[in-house]
Amino acid sequence: MNKHDSERIAGLLQQHGMEPVDEVGAADAVIFMTCCVREKADVRLFGQVSSLKTLKKRNRGLPIIAVGGCIGQRDGEKLIEQIPHIDVVFGTHNISSLPELIERAYNESITQVEILDDSVDEFSADLPSVPESSFHAWLPITTGCNNYCTYCVVPYVRGKEKSRMLETIVDDAKQMVDAGVKEITLLGQNVNSYGRDLYGEPRFADLLDKIALGGISRLGFATSHPKDLNDDTIAMMARHDNILDYLHLPVQSGSTAILEAMNRRYSKEQYLELIDRVREVMPGIALSTDIIVGFPGESEDDFEDTLEVVRAAQFSSAFTFIYSPREGTPAATLEGQVPDAVSQRRFERLVDEVQAQALEFSRSLRGTKASVLFEGISKRDENVLVGRDRHNKVVHVVLPEHTSAEQWEGFETEVAITGAHTWYITGELSQTDPEEN
Repeated sequence: MNKHDSERIAGLLQQHGMEPVDEVGAADAVIFMTCCVREKADVRLFGQVSSLKTLKKRNRGLPIIAVGGCIGQRDGEKLIEQIPHIDVVFGTHNISSLPELIERAYNESITQVEILDDSVDEFSADLPSVPESSFHAWLPITTGCNNYCTYCVVPYVRGKEKSRMLETIVDDAKQMVDAGVKEITLLGQNVNSYGRDLYGEPRFADLLDKIALGGISRLGFATSHPKDLNDDTIAMMARHDNILDYLHLPVQSGSTAILEAMNRRYSKEQYLELIDRVREVMPGIALSTDIIVGFPGESEDDFEDTLEVVRAAQFSSAFTFIYSPREGTPAATLEGQVPDAVSQRRFERLVDEVQAQALEFSRSLRGTKASVLFEGISKRDENVLVGRDRHNKVVHVVLPEHTSAEQWEGFETEVAITGAHTWYITGELSQTDPEEN
């Protein structure tokens, strides 16, 4: 969602006459889009903003520093007290105000803080955009969240769940297809509950159907909540070949007791049964997940339950985290906070298990053919092209001679998978020139 919001901010600022620059030292304004789900994001923000203090002093107050997103929404005026050389603070509900706030800070040399609550009926998706990619697009379908997991700050900084009108989303998708977009990712804190606030019941399966029929080559979404993933959505995923063979399904913990303390509203057994239903209709699907270790009250038995779920689910990848208390959430005040050393030890065991499964999944793809959408050149090797297959698995191939990475960006073609690594697979192109018919 931050990536999407950043594209909208770029569109807004360019619409108001500002131009992007490559170097911070050349900027009149620097905008930080923030997340506050984990403590690490707070630390990074403070470090990066603090590093600009000398530059502002040397350049007589420039660049204007603006902080937005979830930390801006959460902290407001408090940010100015902590980092006085910030010029603008804005929240998740008033992105459209940013150009005016920057202009006032620039012309009047007065700090601007504007934080609105979630009663504002604004969707960032309705603002102008400068897409990061010409072939991939983020398409928000909801904002906010109604689930109130006890560890999560999102409902407090993004507000209650609000759905966009189905027809508006479908029209946006059509415009993206007409503009040459190859892949769309639908965005929401819980895409499976899409439409409940507008239509009285979730209509995510219906939305998937309409967008899949609209000519997009690849369609994905994030994120699913296990309690709301229903058989209609599973069947719709299986029905359309252009919906990715990939599902991100956060489990968070394998312990029913911890899941209850997290307010996740499903049990270990229900989660595993859901995975069985998914794989029954899509046997080759790649499943990824989110897992938290060290949640307050987590015992060794609870952690072993998590490992048991990981082994049973056979995830292709997983985002793993050590629990990070977030101020204002119920879990931050729970008894039984797990010592750091214990959390770290469990985290390392979990990572070992996840990596082993990721490698096993990669190995299962050797000898197959994959349809790969190429994103560009590897950051580590200028002779390697990088793309993703329809399992959302990263694929590396050697850049063919006499071609450039730019020629392959946004190009989808078949690759024979020959090698397996933990987080990526390697292969050979079926054609060596993107201009070939």
